[in-house]
Amino acid sequence: MQLTLREINFFYGTYQALFNINLTCLSGDIVVLLGPSGAGKSSLLRILNLLEIPSNGQLNIAGNHFDFSNVPKINAIISLRKQVGMVFQQYNLWPHLTVRQNLIEAPCRVQGVVRAIANIRADKLLNRLKLKNFADRFPLHLSGGEQQRVAIARALMMEPKVLLFDEPTAALDPEITAQIISIIRELSQTGIIQVIVTHEIELARKIASYVVYMESGKIIEQGDASHFTCPQTINFANYLSH
Repeated sequence: MQLTLREINFFYGTYQALFNINLTCLSGDIVVLLGPSGAGKSSLLRILNLLEIPSNGQLNIAGNHFDFSNVPKINAIISLRKQVGMVFQQYNLWPHLTVRQNLIEAPCRVQGVVRAIANIRADKLLNRLKLKNFADRFPLHLSGGEQQRVAIARALMMEPKVLLFDEPTAALDPEITAQIISIIRELSQTGIIQVIVTHEIELARKIASYVVYMESGKIIEQGDASHFTCPQTINFANYLSH
């Protein structure tokens, strides 16, 4: 499986947030987007599941092709989102539902999965992410790290081909961060493409198989993890030294 972006440009009103973005990701890649605030990392991430629609360019993701010279049809967007999961920085769990209910809601409603099958799928993920003992708790009774794992489990319930993370370890302590790193590494072995926005350089060094460094809406440098030790631009070298 492959994810490709070709000549993507994106505007917020008259402000251009992304310029001529070209990127290719392969099955199992852990792609980390780095750069200062305002670089365009979150905008790029949101384009990958069409929370934002580019002005032009092409996107191929999880078997879905979009040419943004035409406005995407709503059915095509829905089809994409069934295969591209997203873990938000604020988790966005449903507070009135238990952990188990958070997991089974989307597969049942969106994919039409039978509730008994959804519960079997949920049990596997609850065990896998060490959440079995929290199945009947509500999100407000969970720590930040526990909520993050529930958010990852909920995204995985849809069996996505691509998984997007926005600051997955923000405000988490080192022990919980290590758990999230372990989960991300494990997921890469399943062939899922993961795209991760973070401001934490050390996290990026530990997990990235491919790094994309951005400034002012442009990709300044991209390549495999060797770029952390041998950056090809002064910009990225300076960023890594801070």
